[in-house]
Amino acid sequence: AMAPRQLDHSTASEVQAVPRGKSIIVGLYGIPGSGKSTLLKQLEQEVGHEAFAFFDGSQVIDGAVPGGLKAFQVMGKQDQDHWRQRAISTIVKNCEDSRKVGVVAGHYMLWSEKEAAGEIVCTQNDLASYTHILYLETRPEVVIGQRLGDLDRPRESATVNHLRRWQQQEKGQLRQLCREHDILFLPVSPHPTRVGEVSTLAKVSLLLRDFQYHSEKYNAEYAETKLDEVLGASLGRPETMLVLDADKTLAAEDTGTLFWQTVSAKQTLKTLFGGPLRYSYTAFRQATLLYEETANDWEYEGLCQAVAAKVTLHPELMSLLQKAADVKHVGVIVLTSGLRRVWEIVLKTANLSRNVTVIGGGRLADGIVMTRTVKGTLVSRLREHHQMHVWAFGDSPLDLDMLKAADQAIVVVGDEQTRSQSMETELTTAINDGLEARQVLLPSNVSPRLDITKVPLVKVTEEDFIESVLRRRSPRVLIAGDRTSAKLLMTPTRNADLAGPALRTAHRQIGWYLATEFLADVIGVERYTMPHVLGHSVSGYRLAHERQTLIIALMRGGEPMAMGVNDAFPSASLAHAKHPDELEPQNLHRSHTVILVDSVINTGKSVVEFVRHIREQYPIPIVLVANVVQDQSLLHGQLAQILDNDTKINLVALRLSKTNFTGSGSTDTGNRLFNTTHLD
Repeated sequence: AMAPRQLDHSTASEVQAVPRGKSIIVGLYGIPGSGKSTLLKQLEQEVGHEAFAFFDGSQVIDGAVPGGLKAFQVMGKQDQDHWRQRAISTIVKNCEDSRKVGVVAGHYMLWSEKEAAGEIVCTQNDLASYTHILYLETRPEVVIGQRLGDLDRPRESATVNHLRRWQQQEKGQLRQLCREHDILFLPVSPHPTRVGEVSTLAKVSLLLRDFQYHSEKYNAEYAETKLDEVLGASLGRPETMLVLDADKTLAAEDTGTLFWQTVSAKQTLKTLFGGPLRYSYTAFRQATLLYEETANDWEYEGLCQAVAAKVTLHPELMSLLQKAADVKHVGVIVLTSGLRRVWEIVLKTANLSRNVTVIGGGRLADGIVMTRTVKGTLVSRLREHHQMHVWAFGDSPLDLDMLKAADQAIVVVGDEQTRSQSMETELTTAINDGLEARQVLLPSNVSPRLDITKVPLVKVTEEDFIESVLRRRSPRVLIAGDRTSAKLLMTPTRNADLAGPALRTAHRQIGWYLATEFLADVIGVERYTMPHVLGHSVSGYRLAHERQTLIIALMRGGEPMAMGVNDAFPSASLAHAKHPDELEPQNLHRSHTVILVDSVINTGKSVVEFVRHIREQYPIPIVLVANVVQDQSLLHGQLAQILDNDTKINLVALRLSKTNFTGSGSTDTGNRLFNTTHLD
């Protein structure tokens, strides 16, 4: 039973509803006399016709069949099925044309008490058309009264036992069929009083508004908005973010399993996720509806309290989170595919709730279902949009997308009897595809996953590990990333048909963009006096110490971008060099800032040689500029070390890439820039 309340979609106006692959068609089902037609009329008054269209299935058939319902009722089953399928097709077409959500009162089964089994009247067209089915689970005793009171629709008498059996069969069969056909299913149980009838109307109205907005795309966008709200509400801006899964990661327990054990249900989620829907968006939405079906808000809170009391955080991870809470530059977010409320209670009990935010679902009011794709999207957003260094901790295939998207991936390995059995295979595939991960054993005596040479062991309690997590991150690495302007600029550089002058022009534009958008902020600007067109003097701005700035084009791939940087800073000097010893000492001696420009930074070996050569003689600021940087070079190796250790070195790039650039011939950037692929 679900108590009516306002859905917590506070940003619904910002995240617009998006069209699904097909029209949203909501079926109102229930045995005859359960109140479908009455509810349909009430919903018309409650939610209106602006976004919804309402249909009584029998009336649609009556209007479509020559001779109406009377003629339909004497037809054979084949002809009746034909008209039923035409009726739902008409409804779908109407909703497609009007772009409205369809709400249809219909029948699944007709069953005379004289017959041993009921006749299923739901067609394949119905199952292909419905996106949601709400089953009106009115008590059989109430149904009998409503059937007797409905003088417009004479029905044969039926006993309470027959109606109950009919209801149970319909509900069980529909639940299974919905999972097989990607349809969300929820029984709605009206209270047998007038207050209950109003409550049913309120519940279904809320559900329809949720169904109207919620889609897989909306879910991802709303989750991103929620993440942005969390970061916007925090004091300060973390440089590092720890992102953790909850169930079997933060603790050994699975709170979903504990929840259903508490309500004495038989592995409800295991049946759901082990069925046709697997771990899809629809499956997680259906899981939310199962929680809604099982308990109202007040009951749900009590169950979450009871489940949370059975959860014990891993002391090793608890200690790490406590240490993270003591530093302002590290944040912690829990992304749970389970029950958000349970984990909030667990963290509050551990005195961590002020420093750790939980994003997840469990109720429709949460507005989110945390799929594996959403986890990956949120970690990518933390890195690319919010420019944070992300550590991700997870235990199962549901966490692999976020592990892949993170800067540092830690696989939490639990007891052999309870840990994910499918993780071995999927983790192997991910590693073969390029994932670099380490594993922590919790407790420490369990066996590791895979070969520890492929997934090295780490102890989260060791000082070196803790220091690597908590140390200050350099804000000196700036990536344009997923900005719209960056996407437009990077497109020509990735077009294999583009080479020579056109490609050089694209690189030159990128150099100018990075110079004006980022370099000016990194180096700073200074005011100077210049003549105005009307004859008087005005103030203008240029790069700080622009005349003492030396732009070095690393030959030959860096030349076009260096020209673009020079376009932005025309008073700066431009030099060319293929090797560090080609740099003129007098140019370096008079320079206040050096800008090293290359098209691609792969391992970082070349730029590091230039940096070291300059550093041997002059402690001046150096800015590295590139079109694309191989992301692992910022995590491991010489480039990562100099960026971490030298506070006077910055890096600015258009984008990061996971690709290891070892180009030759047509894939070498220099060859493409200068049309020399045939000479290589």
